[in-house]
Amino acid sequence: MVDVHRYHEIAESTHRIMNPLTLERLMLVGEICRLNADSRILDLACGKGEMLCQFAAHLGATSVGVDVYPPVIANARARAIELGVVDRVELVEADAAEPLGLGQFDVVSCLGASWIGGGLAGTLQIMTDYAGARAWLLVGEVYWARPPSTELATRYGQEFADLAGTLDIFENAGLDLVEMVLTNSDDWDRYAASQWLNVADWLDANVDHPDAAAVRAERDNSRRRYLTDERGTVGWGVFILRAP
Repeated sequence: MVDVHRYHEIAESTHRIMNPLTLERLMLVGEICRLNADSRILDLACGKGEMLCQFAAHLGATSVGVDVYPPVIANARARAIELGVVDRVELVEADAAEPLGLGQFDVVSCLGASWIGGGLAGTLQIMTDYAGARAWLLVGEVYWARPPSTELATRYGQEFADLAGTLDIFENAGLDLVEMVLTNSDDWDRYAASQWLNVADWLDANVDHPDAAAVRAERDNSRRRYLTDERGTVGWGVFILRAP
C-alpha cells in the first residue's frame, strides 16, 4: 500500500483544486458569501490553497490555511507567491483537528476533509469553534446521489447521507443551510479521469521506484471502483451554512 497523502500528491499533481470543483464554481461560492477585503477566512485541511489564493487575488480576502501534509503547504506557498497574495494568505503546517488558537473568522471552510472530525458532525463542531457571530461555514462534502451498495458505503467508512440526511446533520448542529453549489457528473469525470493520466505519467517516469507497484495498484483499484460503483452514486458539493 502507498500512503494516502503520497498517492494524492501524485494523482493530483496537475490539480490546483483537490476536489471535483471547477474554478468557476469555486468563485461562485466566494460571490455567494459576499467576500471582500474585510473578510477573514480559515480553511481547515486547505490542500494546495487554491481557494484562499483565488479569493485573495480576486476578492481581496485575507486568510489562514491549515494542512498537515508538508508538500501541499509548500505548493500553496508557491501559489501565493505566483499570484502576488503572500501578504493576504498565511499557511500553517499543522493538524487541523487539533486546537490551534487562531481566534475567530468571518468564514470557516473545510472542503472534502470531514475526516478531520471523524465525520461531518464532528467536523462541524471543530469549525464552529472558529466561527464568529453570523459567520459563513463552507463544507465540501460527499453525499449519496442514489442509494449506495453496502460494499460502497462500507468502503467509504463514514456516515454519509443523501441530501435530505445531510440537511438533518446541519440542523442537528444548529446551523442554517442557506445555499449550496453542487458538482455534476462531468466535474467528477474530469477530477477522476485526470488522476489516471497523472499516475500513468508518473509511472512512466519512475519505472524503478520502490512505490511504483503500489501506486499502480491503487490507481487501478480506484479507477475500477469509480467506473463500476461510484460514478453516479457519489455526489459532492459545497454546502454554505450560517452560524447562529
